[in-house]
Amino acid sequence: MSTDLIVGFFTLTALEIVLGIDNLVFISILAGKLPEHQRARARQIGIALALVGRLVLLASITLIMRLTVPLFTVAGIEFTGQSIILLAGGLFLIGKATYEIHESLEGEEDHKGSKVRAAFGAVLLQIVALDLVFSLDSVITAVGMIGDEPGGIWVMVAAVVIAVVVMLVSAGPLSRFVNSHPTVKMLALSFLLLIGFTLVAEGLHFHVPRGYIYFAMGFSLFVELLNIFARRRRKAQPVKLNSRYADTSSDAGAPAAASAGAGSDTPADPSGPAAGTDPSPAAAATPSPAGPGGSGHSDGGSGGSDGGGGGGGD
Repeated sequence: MSTDLIVGFFTLTALEIVLGIDNLVFISILAGKLPEHQRARARQIGIALALVGRLVLLASITLIMRLTVPLFTVAGIEFTGQSIILLAGGLFLIGKATYEIHESLEGEEDHKGSKVRAAFGAVLLQIVALDLVFSLDSVITAVGMIGDEPGGIWVMVAAVVIAVVVMLVSAGPLSRFVNSHPTVKMLALSFLLLIGFTLVAEGLHFHVPRGYIYFAMGFSLFVELLNIFARRRRKAQPVKLNSRYADTSSDAGAPAAASAGAGSDTPADPSGPAAGTDPSPAAAATPSPAGPGGSGHSDGGSGGSDGGGGGGGD
């Protein structure tokens, strides 16, 4: 096996895994319309059909190569069998993604709280159509990358089988992740629109490098994962960081207040009780005698004071 074929194998395997995960995401979205007990069965049938479709198309690779013969020309654009299939598949993906986005955002509300479940056969037909489109896109990508090199057919088969095995292993977790995150589901439908427009452009012979498409999808998915992580962090308690310095913002006031209370020289209230007096409320509330004797005693005392003063003068 040549070095180019080995490099092509790993590159093709990575691309097939990306296409397979895209296919699986849309299978999960369609299977989400079914009752809970039918979803796993629909996913398994969809993955099996994806594998069969890819292998059948790889087996008929010579027929696919013949689809490049021009059939007719419109406005200077040559339409081949391959371009017609790409156009049909791209338009189907665009229509399906637009319908799903509309139903998710502006669909009618459920009546009486009961959700209307789709029929298993109808969902299965949509899964088959999606599998055909993605299988054709996968095989065309494989043929364009490997070409007709000796042993290339086995390299393509191995890459496709590995991608389908990855789909099978990640079907359950990926389906639960997509259904539990509405923003990821909307992002996946946006990817469906992007792939649909890409297929239409290639059907009209406007080649779009797949690297740009995959980079845009990967970057937007990375940003969405950051948003999910940020939302989880906001719901959790904030992280407490260790500090090298003591926190004086809340404890500095307490010692200051204590020292101020212990060593304060605040003057006594002149209206308060004098030293040596009873500060009890009973003593303060006892009225002074209000009779004539009391006033006379007071006058006498003041008179005695005057007399004493006069005697001192003599």
